[in-house]
Amino acid sequence: MKLTWKDHEEIAWALMDKFPDQDPLRLSFPKLHALVCALEDFGDRPDASSEKILENIQMAWYEEKK
Repeated sequence: MKLTWKDHEEIAWALMDKFPDQDPLRLSFPKLHALVCALEDFGDRPDASSEKILENIQMAWYEEKK
């Protein structure tokens, strides 16, 4: 099953696995958007995201990394 923008916690885990040294709080939203869209398991429309969705992903990634 492919990830969608609603799967912010699963996306955060995938980003943490793929980019373990990346600090999610240092990423701009355009860069975060690009990283999410580049995930192998991501299958949603790139234009279906929003600032709120990206913020949820960023915070979930930050919380998992702490």
